[in-house]
Amino acid sequence: MKVIGLTGGIGSGKTTVANMFIALGIPVYIADVEAKKLMNNEPTLQKKIIKLLGSNAYRDGKLNRQFIADTIFNDKEVLKKMNAIIHPAVANHFEDWKNSQRSAYVIKEAAILFENQGYKQCDYTILVVAPQEIRIKRVQKRDHSTRKEILDRIKNQWGDAKKKQLADFVIKNVKLEETKYKINEIHKIITQN
Repeated sequence: MKVIGLTGGIGSGKTTVANMFIALGIPVYIADVEAKKLMNNEPTLQKKIIKLLGSNAYRDGKLNRQFIADTIFNDKEVLKKMNAIIHPAVANHFEDWKNSQRSAYVIKEAAILFENQGYKQCDYTILVVAPQEIRIKRVQKRDHSTRKEILDRIKNQWGDAKKKQLADFVIKNVKLEETKYKINEIHKIITQN
């Protein structure tokens, strides 16, 4: 079964694109969502996270997302260590999920697909892009982050120019009709190859 990597910077519209593939009947694995579930429900993972970040990493048995974000996005070394804990667990979970699917291909949506070398396990990659100001407005509307918080997160991801060099397909996600058209084109190419 083909694995298609789907990525893009914060606020680019990865979720919108993922939902359009779901509407085509393609299973989509949202790595960030699954990682949060694993961090909340896997005791072994919780112990490793607490060892790295301290007891503030969890509040009332649930992931303290604000504390973790504030900690890891302001210290590249801690971010690197956190990724080394989470990514292997998510990769194993994805393999189990993929093996249970019955379709021509599956999509693995991951914010840092290129940064963590995850694209090497994909048959094709799709990069979703949008102008930075549009991305910032989307994120502010979605989760009420400050401009500075969003820019800090953008700083920790590769720029679109670097990602485009590795992407098989690029979707400029500004106008929904154009995005939908491009997705249908990509779907045809993937299912015909």
